Amino acid sequence: TIQQVGRAEGVSNATVNRRLQVVSRILRKARDEWEWIDVVPKVPVLSEPLERVRFLTDVEAQCLLCELPKHLATMVDFTLQTGLRMSNVTGLRWDRIDLVRRRLWVVADEAKGRRGIHVPLNDRAVEILRQERMRHPTHVFTYLGKPVLRPNQRAWRLALKRAGIEDFHWHDLRHTWATWHVQNGTPLHVLQKLGGWRSIDMVLRYAHLSDEHLAGFAGNVNGNGLNRSNGTSGYISAT
Repeated sequence: TIQQVGRAEGVSNATVNRRLQVVSRILRKARDEWEWIDVVPKVPVLSEPLERVRFLTDVEAQCLLCELPKHLATMVDFTLQTGLRMSNVTGLRWDRIDLVRRRLWVVADEAKGRRGIHVPLNDRAVEILRQERMRHPTHVFTYLGKPVLRPNQRAWRLALKRAGIEDFHWHDLRHTWATWHVQNGTPLHVLQKLGGWRSIDMVLRYAHLSDEHLAGFAGNVNGNGLNRSNGTSGYISAT
């Protein structure tokens, strides 16, 4: 079975489940379009652990930036400002940046959800791009005249070690960006647009990181229900 093959290969339950999803789609197509079968058999899936959300504190981020070589520190800083995935940072080209309107775009072919994304640029992101201009005719982030394609190699790992940061991967920079947004009050539906997520479910994993924004809504019940003048309660009939 697919489950047994996955265990033999040592892949995660999530990887096995993605394969099972393909099987389910084929079975539905066989029933609905090809009419080869009458009933789609149930395809059992494996349990998956909740996705980890590992992020840096501001102090940790500053330590990491200080330990990285300059070209990698620039890429990390830019990622923390924009939340872009590694492939979108390494593949970022000048013809996809508008410094006047302060935005860049990720074309559909290079976006994880196969949907183009417009990314607004904050002051720091614009400053980084202006510093990198004229270093390369097409690509933004380079080293010794060539685009940086694999920034998470030995220099990255050594910098993490020197900074005393454990269990941290390049994609966790995106988690850090999202976490900082939530902790500073960015609404989840806005974060979804900024990060280019297709579903709000992908953003809800950050919701628990800050609940301070709820305090502002706690008083919305004032004036409803309890009649303070005579101590009686008001009800809305459910019948």
